[in-house]
Amino acid sequence: MAATNFNTENRTYRQLLGNGLTYRIPRFQRDYSWGEEEWEDLWADIQGTLPNDGEAAHYMGYLVLQTEDNRLFEVIDGQQRLTTISLIILAAMRLLKKLSLSGEKKDESKQRLDQLRASYIGYLDPVTLTSRNKLSLNRHNEDYYRDYLVQLSDQLPQRGFPASTHAMRKGFEWFEKHLREFIKDDSNPGMALAQFVEKMSDKLFFTVITVADELNAYKVFETLNARGVRLSATDLLKNYLFSVLARQHDSSYEMDELERRWERMVGRLGSESFPDFLRMHWNSRHSFARQTELFKVIRKHTQNREQVFALLRELDEDMDTYLALTQPEGSAWQADWKQNVEVLRMFSVRQPFPMLMAAKRRLSDKDFATLLQATVVIAFRYNIICNQLPGEQERAYHSVAEQLNRGAFLQAEPVLQALRSVYPKDDLFRADFSEKIIKTTQSRNAKIVRYILGKLGKQESGQDVDVGAATYTIEHILPQNPDGGWQSFPDRDVEMFVFRIANMVLLEAGKNKEVSNKSYQEKRPVLQKSSINITRKLAEENEDWTPQRLNEQQKKLAKLATAVWRISHLD
Repeated sequence: MAATNFNTENRTYRQLLGNGLTYRIPRFQRDYSWGEEEWEDLWADIQGTLPNDGEAAHYMGYLVLQTEDNRLFEVIDGQQRLTTISLIILAAMRLLKKLSLSGEKKDESKQRLDQLRASYIGYLDPVTLTSRNKLSLNRHNEDYYRDYLVQLSDQLPQRGFPASTHAMRKGFEWFEKHLREFIKDDSNPGMALAQFVEKMSDKLFFTVITVADELNAYKVFETLNARGVRLSATDLLKNYLFSVLARQHDSSYEMDELERRWERMVGRLGSESFPDFLRMHWNSRHSFARQTELFKVIRKHTQNREQVFALLRELDEDMDTYLALTQPEGSAWQADWKQNVEVLRMFSVRQPFPMLMAAKRRLSDKDFATLLQATVVIAFRYNIICNQLPGEQERAYHSVAEQLNRGAFLQAEPVLQALRSVYPKDDLFRADFSEKIIKTTQSRNAKIVRYILGKLGKQESGQDVDVGAATYTIEHILPQNPDGGWQSFPDRDVEMFVFRIANMVLLEAGKNKEVSNKSYQEKRPVLQKSSINITRKLAEENEDWTPQRLNEQQKKLAKLATAVWRISHLD
């Protein structure tokens, strides 16, 4: 990011609202959504700063703003916090108004009320008596905020408003109640309210990031997200699409339609998953774009109303496929498709998703099923056993996605041929499998080992075993913590052998406890009684268990694996 388009500084809430600065939440930014849990947390944080020996300051996190003139700022991220602090101040002001009307230190309360309004809220136009506020909310919340809350109305209307407006009203009333409790025993409640607001405004501070345009704002999102700060790049894109429609006259119907369809999509996906879906969708239809480039690319491609709604239609078309790939348990896909997707999820392999999304649009169900099964085989060979570079794999999948999208591939066979570069050949696969170590101390790896052992057992004897059942466990023949009788394995090499695939078998849970860390001679009779054929056969064929025996067994398994995970079209 160019330094001229990006500025960062720490500022207190008082500093934010000073010097005539104003803040506007974009019309189509998400509505107010905080509830009692968030109010309680903020109230507790503020309370911690009030005593003389309390917290020196309280950090409120990042505030992302966009401006052209450094006077008016659009709030890209932070609207919930800014709105809530404003509600607290307005609640204090309504209590001051009531003190003034009650005749209790009437003039002092009125002066304090006017001072707080000028410092933190804005001013009333003396002619129209309308508010000129320092903070403007979005299109669903602004009218209620301006016409009732800022006006400190005695009776706040409750009917005919959206849920977010009710949440804002309830927040205002919640803070008013707690402030009333806070000052109830004070001999000068007006002064106590003013001191509360002033101290809060000095103690709450933000890291303010100011950018020049939407593109720089998106880059800020990417940078902060990489550091673990959760921000909504989804909202930023939504605001941009709305701004495209807002450029033309008589666009209210289209903007309502955009909002309806957008909220439906985000509701199905969840706002945190939307950026990932957007990238998968885009790469299944267009030139490859990394997450950091995506907003720039979409903005360039989406310049008018026709392009906005074309994007929405295409997103709708791909959503079910994306959800089936990421949440297969809830999809309507047939059982074998869901099983293959579950395996990809277990492998943590997502590079094929854009290709699979394109394939679902272009291929018949039969050809899609063939490609999905082949994708599992490639992932096992390429990612799990051979540990090849995922970048090359991603490029290969995207190239195929592009060709699928433009109709160059209409059947699975040419797609598979195009994936040859990411299908490790038998010799390489066998060699890597023969040496493979998978540490089952990680739960994901333990699931993968169960999967491998189940598939190998099926290939060798035709026996189906429910590898996920609690009745079976992974038994390490050479134990992770051997008691004795394992002299053939040097101590320094134990860990190297313990997690070799050939050193692990599936065994009934009760038998696993029985053999524990015993020697092979004590384990062998138990293994021979296993109901799992491949486990029993290993014990029958090996009178002892040494590094040489282990290596020979793993080479044997590698030959089996080559037959299990195979794409016949690519042999």
